[in-house]
Amino acid sequence: MDTDKFNYVYSCDLDINVQLKIGSLEGKREQKSYKALLEDPMLRFSGLYQENCSDLYVTCQVFAEGKPLALPVRTSYKAFSTRWNWNEWLRLPVKYPDLPQSAQVALTVWDVYGPGKAVPVGGTTVTLFGKYGMFRQGMHDLKVWPGVEGDGGEPTTTPGRTSSSLTEDQMGRLAKLTKAHRQGHMVKVDWLDRLTFREIEMINEIEKRSSNFMYLMVEFPRIKTNDKEYSIVYYEKDGDDSSPVLTSCDIVKVPDPQMGMENLVESKHHKLARSLRSGPSDHDLKPNAATRDQLNIIVSYPPTKQLSSEEQDLVWKFRYYLTTQEKALTKFLKCVNWDLPQEAKQALELLGKWRPMDVEDSLELLSSHFTNPTVRRYAVARLQQADDEDLLMYLLQLVQALKYENFSEIQGGLEPGSKRDSQGLSDDSTPDSSQSQSGTSGSSSAPQQRGKGIDSENLEQDLCTFLISRACKNSTLANYLYWYVIVECEDQDTQQRDPKTHEMYLNVMRRFSQALLKGDRSVKVMRSLLASQQTFVDRLVQLMKAVQRESGNRKKKTERLQALLADNEKVNLSDIEPIPLPLEPQIRIRGIVPETATLFKSALMPAKLIFKTEDGAMYPVIFKHGDDLRQDQLILQIISLMDKVKLVDICVYDQNYS
Repeated sequence: MDTDKFNYVYSCDLDINVQLKIGSLEGKREQKSYKALLEDPMLRFSGLYQENCSDLYVTCQVFAEGKPLALPVRTSYKAFSTRWNWNEWLRLPVKYPDLPQSAQVALTVWDVYGPGKAVPVGGTTVTLFGKYGMFRQGMHDLKVWPGVEGDGGEPTTTPGRTSSSLTEDQMGRLAKLTKAHRQGHMVKVDWLDRLTFREIEMINEIEKRSSNFMYLMVEFPRIKTNDKEYSIVYYEKDGDDSSPVLTSCDIVKVPDPQMGMENLVESKHHKLARSLRSGPSDHDLKPNAATRDQLNIIVSYPPTKQLSSEEQDLVWKFRYYLTTQEKALTKFLKCVNWDLPQEAKQALELLGKWRPMDVEDSLELLSSHFTNPTVRRYAVARLQQADDEDLLMYLLQLVQALKYENFSEIQGGLEPGSKRDSQGLSDDSTPDSSQSQSGTSGSSSAPQQRGKGIDSENLEQDLCTFLISRACKNSTLANYLYWYVIVECEDQDTQQRDPKTHEMYLNVMRRFSQALLKGDRSVKVMRSLLASQQTFVDRLVQLMKAVQRESGNRKKKTERLQALLADNEKVNLSDIEPIPLPLEPQIRIRGIVPETATLFKSALMPAKLIFKTEDGAMYPVIFKHGDDLRQDQLILQIISLMDKVKLVDICVYDQNYS
C-alpha cells in the first residue's frame, strides 16, 4: 500500500543549493577537413587531433526566460584516456526557492584551443522542472548540438530532449518507461527488472553509436529520508493569493532634486531678452512683413492658447508697436514676469498708454491667470464702460471671478458689527415695497463714454465694490447679483473644501446688505423686496421638503402639494404681496395657483408651479430642490448670449443688405 502514496516536498522549503551530476559524454567527434586545417593551422594542436581523448570540460549555467540566474560553474580538470567520464557533482550557485518553474540549465562541452582559448564542442539544454512542475530526477541522456554553446533562451535552440527521428523516439519511449517504473507505476519483479534494464542499456548504447550526435549523461539528485524517496514539486509561497493584473505600465516617479530650482539658462535668456537697456530702441522698433504676420497670428490666438517662450519674447520686443492694438493687450500681459519688479513696473506704465480694450475682452483679465491688483482694477475700469444690459450678460462670470480677488480687501470693506447678518438679507423694517421703483429698474447708471483712456480714479475700485455699486443703482442687477452670490453662500461642498472662498462670499453678501441699507428710499425698497424673495423661496423649499417626505406614489404627493399650497394659514404662498420673480425680476408675482401644481417623474421630483402675475397673467416655472443651480444658470446664460449675438448678426446683415 505504500507504493500508492506520493511523497513530495515543496521547492520553496528546500533552502539548499541545486546540484547536478555530470556523467559521461558518448559519441565521436567529427574531425575538420584538410581545408579547415589549411585555413587554421592551430587546429592541428587542438584536442580534436589528439590520439587519446582530449581534455574536455563542461560548464553549467541556470537560465529563466532567456536571462541567466547565476554565474556558470565548470567541472574540474580531469585527464581522459579512452572515454570522457567526469562523474562529478556540480553545486550550482542558486537555491531551490529561487528557481522559477521555467528554469532551465544550459550545458556546454568545451575543448582547449590554444593558449587561453577554448572552443565549444557542443551544447545542450534541459528544463529543471517537468511539464507537471516536478523537479527532474535520475539519469538523463541529453543530445549535444555540435559546435554551439548551450542556449538558455526561450525557446531554446539546443534542446536536449527531442524526438525528431525514429531512433530518438525509441530512446525517449524507453526513458519514459524507466521513469514510470522508478515512480512505482509498474509492478516490480527483481529478476525481470535486472534483465530489462540490462537490455535497455544495450539498446541505448547501440542507438547512440549509430547516431551522428553526441550524448551527455547527467544525473539529477534524488531525495531520500528514512528510506522514503521524495519528489520536489514546484511551489511558491503565497502563490495562491490573488494579485491584480496590470493592463498597463505604472508611471515611475523619479525624484529630480533640480525640479523646483531656477533654470539659470532660461533666467539669463529672459533677462537679456527683457533688458531695460533696450527700452529706448524698442520704442521705435517696427516689424517687417513676416514678423507682422506672425504677430497678427499671435494676437488672434484664443484665450486658452499658451504662448511659447519665443512668442512671448516676440510680443515683448514689439510691445510699443502693439500699443495701438487693443486685442494685443492680454497677450502682452501674459508675457510679463510679474515676479521681476522692474519688468512689472514697465508693464504697468505701458498699460496706461495702451489703447483701451473692449469690455468683453477685459473679462479675461479677471481670470485666475492675472493676479496683479492693478491689472484687475484696469479690467474693472473697462467694465465701467459697459451699460447695465451688457453687464448683466457677464454677471455670472463676474461673480465667479470674485474667487481670484484679494480676500482681505473684500473683508476690509466691511463695516464693524456686520457679522450678525451672516447670510442673506434680514427682513428689516424698510419702506413699503409696493411703492414704485422708478429710477432703479432701468439702466440708471450712466456708463462712461467708450474709447477714453483709464485715469487713476477709475483704478480705485475692485471687482466687489464695482458690482455692489452698480447693483445698488439697478434693481435687475441687484436681483441677479443677490441670487448668484446666495447660491455660493449656500454651497456645502465649497464650505467644506474651501472655507476661505465660502467666507469671502459671505463677506460679499454682508457688504451688499450694508450698501443697500445705506442707500436712499428706493434702494431700501430694493432690499426689502430681496428679503421678501428670500422668505418666499425658503417657504417654498420647506414645502417641497415636506412633500418629498410624504409616503405614497406621485399622484398622492401631487395632491399633498396642492393641499399645502391652498393652505394660506400655514404656508401662505397662494396670495402674497407682489414681489419680483427671482428668475425674471421684470415680472411681479402675487402667488401660486394651487390646483395647477404637478410633480414630474424624476429622482428629485421637480414641481411645475404656475405663478399669478400682477397683471393677471400666468407664468409657469419648474421648481427643483436638491440640485446644483449653477449648471442651469450657465445654460441659461449661454442661451441668452447666443440669442443676442444672433440678433446682432441679423441687424448687421440687414444694414449691409439695405
